[in-house]
Amino acid sequence: MNPLTRHFKGPIARGTVRTSVVLGLRLVVQAGTLLIVARMLGPGEFGVFAGVAALAVLLGTLSTFGMHLVLLGEVSKDPARREEVLPYAIPATLLCGSLLLGIYWIICRWLLDVQSIAIGTLLLIGVAETLLQPLFSLMVSEHHGRGRVARSQLLNILPFTLRLAAAGLIFALKPGQPLLVYAYGYAAASLLAISCGAFMLPAAWPSWRRWYLPRQRKWAEAFGYAVMNISRAGPTELDKTLALRLLPQGVAGIYAAGARVIAAIATPVTAMMLSALPRLFREGHKPESGALLLWMYAAASIYGVLLAGMLWLAAPVFDIIFGAQYHGISGIIRLLCLAVPALSLRIVAGNTLMALGKPWMRVAFEAAGSAVLLVAAVLLTGKFHNIGMPLALICAEWVMACTGFVMTLKNKTKTSEAQS
Repeated sequence: MNPLTRHFKGPIARGTVRTSVVLGLRLVVQAGTLLIVARMLGPGEFGVFAGVAALAVLLGTLSTFGMHLVLLGEVSKDPARREEVLPYAIPATLLCGSLLLGIYWIICRWLLDVQSIAIGTLLLIGVAETLLQPLFSLMVSEHHGRGRVARSQLLNILPFTLRLAAAGLIFALKPGQPLLVYAYGYAAASLLAISCGAFMLPAAWPSWRRWYLPRQRKWAEAFGYAVMNISRAGPTELDKTLALRLLPQGVAGIYAAGARVIAAIATPVTAMMLSALPRLFREGHKPESGALLLWMYAAASIYGVLLAGMLWLAAPVFDIIFGAQYHGISGIIRLLCLAVPALSLRIVAGNTLMALGKPWMRVAFEAAGSAVLLVAAVLLTGKFHNIGMPLALICAEWVMACTGFVMTLKNKTKTSEAQS
């Protein structure tokens, strides 16, 4: 049996299937929420919601300042170490989250020009993503660190499931201000998820009397994780916020819906990488791991091309699914199909560099991709108007895919030469 066949029939393939089931559940929940909220709000309000929510999610990745990953690492070594990490991780999250909430507010009110949105809507979305969700991620990380991977993943889906329920209820009741009402449901879902997460913890969080801000060494230890969090989220979330700033609200809503569809279809590639990561960490520096990398790049390339073709053919269906208000979404999705193979390769490259012990290289190529997205969005929307944002995303994804591939290849070559 050749190496590639062995990989397909081995633990990575089986792990990919199992992980895909969990991620697939999250995909179904998010897809359902996307469809209901998009139809409930219409392109104009959905464009605003998608833009400000993406900004809040992006900034929220910095709220824990990487402390949730520090907690994950320490608890995985010894569960008792939670008592050492949580007393400074919780106040650090609250401090950073509060500062980021202020930054989010300033950007929304002064740069995005969303004066038409109720102040309560902006605050509820901001609080949910910069304060509540980061606190919830500490709970998820503790379960993950204790080896309860399935429980942690299912718990991680809980706020999204609750948001789906809230969206479905609001869609059925048809209130006068659906965006404001959904913002209340959005924040309430995170708050309820925290309550459930606290109930499932093996022990209560330490009393606030024991809290203290981490010393400089702890901030420095977590800094790398914080940078990696925001660099990873940047290419996925930044485009929706840019679309709100650069395009009419209705066009921004159609683009955001199409972009969410494209991002969702990368689930199997993400599952493959999550399943392969333990082996990559163990064997990534060995010469024979080249076959594993070849398999992953080949699988991601084939999947990306095939799925892009299938999605291109199925694009007219989305005109029906999203309704007449989203006329033209099929054209956006067909254009964004050009980014699908690059998105698949970017996921492989980023996780491979992490496993090879080069996380800052991952940060570098993802930061470069975000910079390309920003510059291309400004230039291309000015010249090509409505299709400028899809073209900018395509450019950014291919820059990241090619740069990441070259970095991976060079590092693998250097490692092999050093060991030969």
